[in-house]
Amino acid sequence: MSDVEEAVTRAHHEEWARVVAALTRRFGDLDIAEEAAAEAFATAVERWPADGVPANPGAWLTTTAKRKAIDRLRRENKRDDKQKEAWMLYDDPPEHLGAIDDDQLRLIFTCCHPALGMEARVALTLRMVGGLTVPEIARAFLVQESAMGRRITRAKAKIKAARIPYRVPTAEDLPTRLSGVLTVVYLVFNEGYLATGPDTDPVRHDLTAEAIRLTRMVRHLMPDDGEVAGLLALMLLTEARRTARVSAGGELVILDEQDRGAWDAPLIAEGHRLVRERLAAAAAGEAPGRYQILAAINAVHTSARDMRDTDWSQVLALYDQLVRLDSSPVIALNRAIAVAELDGPEVALATVGRLEHRLAGYHAYHATRADLLLRLGRGQESRAAYDKAIDLAGNTAEAAYLTRRRDQLR
Repeated sequence: MSDVEEAVTRAHHEEWARVVAALTRRFGDLDIAEEAAAEAFATAVERWPADGVPANPGAWLTTTAKRKAIDRLRRENKRDDKQKEAWMLYDDPPEHLGAIDDDQLRLIFTCCHPALGMEARVALTLRMVGGLTVPEIARAFLVQESAMGRRITRAKAKIKAARIPYRVPTAEDLPTRLSGVLTVVYLVFNEGYLATGPDTDPVRHDLTAEAIRLTRMVRHLMPDDGEVAGLLALMLLTEARRTARVSAGGELVILDEQDRGAWDAPLIAEGHRLVRERLAAAAAGEAPGRYQILAAINAVHTSARDMRDTDWSQVLALYDQLVRLDSSPVIALNRAIAVAELDGPEVALATVGRLEHRLAGYHAYHATRADLLLRLGRGQESRAAYDKAIDLAGNTAEAAYLTRRRDQLR
């Protein structure tokens, strides 16, 4: 261990609790304090070899952590009095270090450490960097909030016990961390695309815009990676429909009822261009990944003039390709929707029924089942399924849509 690494390790043991306590007193938020302290130690790993160990490491870490906390508060646009006071104290420019020239993206790559299991890595990064709450992360993974809380706690404990450094990754480290980073950014986008909590806006443009910004930066870093391009295309084609997805009355507008003239044409054009590039690569023998196939599915939907014009056979073929890569029950549920368009609701309902044991707590499972039952004329069963979907839906716009659909059964 070098003298600098030894100094950082010693400072971590001696100063961690004091730095966190100082930031907690100032900002009144333990999570922000811990996250800012972690960023400060990551900065120390990068700066101290070049600048030397400061005369007072504890004071240096406290000052750096305070600035990191202020940066985080500014990003999250919180407006209470303590945070406004903190912003006024901020007068130093943020550091730009390592292979990545963006604080947020750098920290995501830093936290997606390969020593942690993928799910723990993603969950911890979403909490520490993505700004998502534990309930939001739990809903993204379709697990109980208590289980997700324990998973994040265990990940933090492993970092401390194994002395895993919050080290800024080099350019050579990026490929081994890319999969976790893309998952983090995708889940942040999903939370913005259709917020899972009842106390937020149903569509959070701040999250979708930040996820797209970060993905553009990853593409700049890794321009030849197909999954990065696929994820960017997927986000652009989804974001293009944002303004048409919620009515003036605050109700979700599903795809077949949206005003396609209100979609963002430049975003769709950019997304289609990226999909065409990936299709050309696939034709040349490069196997597409999960995000590239999802982007291609979205390209089919955004190419159709209306719902009746959708090429459902192509959509189903793409889902068949996707399920070979991703056996997720959510993917299987979405595939069943395409099956319903081609083979009828009865065939699709049988497919959906096989997913119950894995998706019983997922509102979209019950909503899909309710729609299929309705199409089969089984109104009483459909109503019960809508009731279950409404109970589980956290998004207010989605709950309003489901409630209207259920009430129309009367």
